[in-house]
Amino acid sequence: MYIIVVYDVNVRRVNGVKKFLRQHLHWVQNSVFEGEVTKAEYERIKAGLKGIIDEGEDSVVIYRLRSQPLRDVLGTEKNPMEDII
Repeated sequence: MYIIVVYDVNVRRVNGVKKFLRQHLHWVQNSVFEGEVTKAEYERIKAGLKGIIDEGEDSVVIYRLRSQPLRDVLGTEKNPMEDII
């Protein structure tokens, strides 16, 4: 499955969330990651995020898609997918 993760977390936890997600997904822009994952990877990502965030204060939204969506980028793309080796 293809997932898109967007988050709004307290500044004290931003770097922890970003560092964790960089191990699993492609950074698209501030507070947005995406990538193809297996069901097991998806569950690991959810569990890892739950261990980092404060569920009473922070927000993480994970969109699950069947395949990589078509993308239209307006303006400058911060981290182009072509940069992945």
